[in-house]
This record gives sequence, structure tokens and C-alpha cells, in this order.
Amino acid sequence: MDKKLIVDILNEIGLLLELKGESPFKSRAYYNAAKTIETLDQDIETLVKQDKLKEIKGIGDALNKKLTELVTTGKLDYYEKLKASIPTGLIDMLKIPGLGPKKVRALYEKLNIKSIRELEYACMENRLVELQGFGEKTQRKIYDGIQFIKQHTGQYLYAEAFNEAVRLKKFLESTGLVQRCDIAGSLRRRKEVVKDVDMLASSHYPGELMDAFVSYEDVREIIAKGDTKSSVILNSGINTDLRVVKDEEYPYALHHFTGSKEHNTAMRHRAKKMGIKMNEYGLFHGEDLIICRDEEDIFNRLNLSYIPPELRENMGEIEAAERGEIPSLIQDDDIKGIFHVHTTYSDGSNSLYDMVQAARASGYKYIGISDHSKSAFYAGGLKEETVLRQLDEIEELNRSFSDIVILKGIESDILPDGSLDYDEDILEKFDFVIVSVHSHFKMSREEMTERLIKAIKNKYTKILGHCSGRLLLAREGYDFDVYKVIDTAAEYGKIIEINANPYRLDLDWRYVKYAKDRGVKFAINPDAHNIGGLNDIKYGVGIARKGWLEARDVLNTYDVDIVGSEKYFVYLD
Repeated sequence: MDKKLIVDILNEIGLLLELKGESPFKSRAYYNAAKTIETLDQDIETLVKQDKLKEIKGIGDALNKKLTELVTTGKLDYYEKLKASIPTGLIDMLKIPGLGPKKVRALYEKLNIKSIRELEYACMENRLVELQGFGEKTQRKIYDGIQFIKQHTGQYLYAEAFNEAVRLKKFLESTGLVQRCDIAGSLRRRKEVVKDVDMLASSHYPGELMDAFVSYEDVREIIAKGDTKSSVILNSGINTDLRVVKDEEYPYALHHFTGSKEHNTAMRHRAKKMGIKMNEYGLFHGEDLIICRDEEDIFNRLNLSYIPPELRENMGEIEAAERGEIPSLIQDDDIKGIFHVHTTYSDGSNSLYDMVQAARASGYKYIGISDHSKSAFYAGGLKEETVLRQLDEIEELNRSFSDIVILKGIESDILPDGSLDYDEDILEKFDFVIVSVHSHFKMSREEMTERLIKAIKNKYTKILGHCSGRLLLAREGYDFDVYKVIDTAAEYGKIIEINANPYRLDLDWRYVKYAKDRGVKFAINPDAHNIGGLNDIKYGVGIARKGWLEARDVLNTYDVDIVGSEKYFVYLD
């Protein structure tokens, strides 16, 4: 059974127990078990078969029995009964920013609120103002959170939808019924949030291919089925369309269904001025089809250099292609090392040694460790004595490995006044300092802008982390003047992070090109809190590509000796 699913179920049990008001020790046992399973090196099915799961610290007899049932049968009776005992609307209410299990339980027990809609109505009637533990400020925050959820309903993180699409593409290709097959739509353009999955295929057997598609094991509901287009809803809830065309139509259809609408409109307008009709079926001179083997041919026929899918947003890419100035975009293989990695020294799930070993296994030449600083007490931030102990361990590991360099870093909280939370005698010991905002998000636009600018100007700051503080589909970023912040980073030679965590993908790609044009350099950072998080780097590369970045624009495409050279970056002293 998939380990991630087991971890999700254990975490959900902990959450459901909190909703029921059970002992915090009971729910904590499931949270801890989830963390233990997540960091297991051994195969969990093998451990269950050999009856060795109970030997792992934190897995007692009761948990061992439940995990054995879950792994061997794919179901857990205790979990199903627990879910059935709680109104489903209460779980939905937990998606509202600022609402935890205790508050949801209070709303249910004291006001009999069982859904988001009921809660919204209660806020409009000011029923939360006098409720113990809430008040007017909390009510306003909850109401705003509900509006945020309503605005983003039916949207999915890129990583969630992309992983679904990759699995579906492999399935379609395995049928032997496709000639060509691609992921299209906003996923192909690497938008950070998408509404659905668009698949395109060419086939000699469209009817049989559609039969296979709607029979795919992850299909929950069939919306429509035809010979050229079918729509389904996957078990994840994502609406997914498959279009099937003739192979000679494939290049035109792939361009059209990749979009964006604005890019397509501009392309059709350009074609029309050249006396060419352009649509999803082809390019035409009158009634005559202009033969194109692939998308590159399409652009060439319109006197344009090839425009990568990520740039097709009608934001200057057509004009750049006309001038022959489309950049050679960064690729996954260009990344030589990573920064912004957390360990068990703060809130990471894996040890420093394990994270280094995982980076070595991935072929990275350097890894920058950056646990939380002391102000982040909620994340186990490092006190000064712990910093010194970690730095000693890093030096010892550097003596042990010849194929990777371990850089000493910290993710320092930007305090409300813009200062950092260590004295100079500690800050100067680091190879690099990432500065990030983790608290006091409700400052005014002017105050937050000055807070960020002051932190950037600090002589020890090397990288500005997750610039806006947003969590996609969960929390809007704080208000600040992004252009002033970018201009300051450019002036002081500081690096801006592209945080590759799929929940962040921050700096927003819409500002990346502006920063590039101002001469800012970037670091694509996984913000990894476990070994699996190291793989998120690919999502950051996608955002860098959308922002027109080339390898030379990104710090971690350089060798470690160049990383440390002030000739290229004001980075390491």
C-alpha cells in the first residue's frame, strides 16, 4: 500500500480525534506514528509481513494491529467508523484559515454549526462575537477565510494535478492505442494552480482509446463520452478531459489546447495578418493545409522562433520570438546544488546526515543547510549553542565526504522591525543567511515593505526567502510593494529565492522576469523538511522557466567554487 496514503490516514485519524475532543495524547500518538512511517527507510509491507513493525519506536500493539490491517486489506475499520461519527462538514471547516479542531468543535457543540455555509451565515449574523474564545476579530478572520475558499473552490496545486496527469499519460501510452500523447492546458504551461487536467492524443482507434480512458482505474465518474472528447472526474476530484485527433492534426491541436487563450488569440491575429487561417485543425492558405510536423514548424511558418509552453501567456513572448530573443530556459539538469534544507535540528523530519546522503544520492554537488533561527520557537528554532553544535557536525561531515560540499546556513526570521535574530558573532559564522517572514503578516503595506527592505540591506543577508509568504489555496501573501523589494535586492546584490515547495512557488512567476531584467539573481530552493522534499526542486524550475530564467540567472546552476566567488555573486564571504 502507498506509504503516503498510510501517512495521510494516520494524520486524519489524529485530526478526527481532536474534533471529537479525545485526549490530546491519543491524537498525538497518531501524528507521531505518521511522522515515523513517513521517514521509514524500510518497506512497510515487508515490515508487516515479517511482523517487525511493532519493533519501531512509537508503534505500540494497538497501532501495530491497525497498520497491519490497513496494509494487508487496504482498509481500516476503526478509521471508517471514526469518519462516520463526525459530520463531513466539520472536516471541510478545517480548511478555513485560522480554524483548528478546537474551534470547529466549539462551533459544532455550542452553535450546532455543521458546514461552511452555516458558518458563513453565523458570521453574517454576528453569532460568533459573543462566543467564548472567538470575538469580533476572529469572526472577521473566519468570514474572510470562507470568502477565500469560495474563490478558490475547484482549483488544485500544480503538483497534485501534474502527478495525476503523469500517471494517466503512462496509462494511455500503455494501451498501445496512441500515436502521440501529451499533457496540455495550464499544466503544460506550468501554472502554479490549475482547474483541471487536459490530455491530448492522436490515434488510429479513437473509440477504443476512449473506452480505455473512461475505464481507467482512478476514474470516479464519467461526465461525457465521445469519439473525439471525453470528460471524467478522477478519484482526487480533478476534472479531466481527453481529446483525440488524427496524427496529422496533432501539432495544431497541441498548440491550441496548450493555450493560453490570450496567446492563442494573439497568434491567430498574427496569422491573419499574414493571410493564414489558424485553428486547432491546422494552418491554412485558403483551403490548403500548411503541413507542420510539430509545434516548432507552426512557429516557423509564422516567422517566429519556437516559444516554450511555459511562456505562452501573451506577455511579450510573441514579440521576443519575432526578434529571435526567446531565452534558452533553465532545465532540471542544470541544477548542481540546493539551498534551504531543514533537518531534525529544527522542524525537519530527517537528520542532517540523512539529508546530506539523500542529496548525494541525487547527484548534487553541494547542499545548503538552513534550519530555523531562534525566534521560530514554534519550529524548534536553533538557540546559539545549538547553532554551534550543528556547525561542528557540518565540518565533521565535510571532512567525511569528498563528493559533496555542505554549506552552513540558517533561515533567519525577519523580526517585525526588519532586524535578524542573532548577534553578529553568530551571523558571521554562516556561509549564507536566508531571511524570511514567518509572523506578523497583518502589517500595513508600508510597514511590511520597509521590514523586508531593512532585512535585505543587512550585510549578512544573502537570500530573501519565500518573498510574499503565500500558501497557495490556503493563505494570501502579505501586502507589500514587490517592485520596491526587488529593486532593493538588485541595488544591494542580494539573491531572491524561488521557493520550490508546491504550496509556495514564491516568488510569483509574474514578477520573476521584472527581477531578472533588473539584474537580480535567483536561488531555486526546495525548502525541504524531509528527504522527499528535495524532489520539489523540479517545481521551482518550472516557475523559473515561466519567469524567462536561463541557467546563468540561477545561483545553484554553478559549481561550488563559483558559488563561493564574489566575482559572480555577493554570496559567500
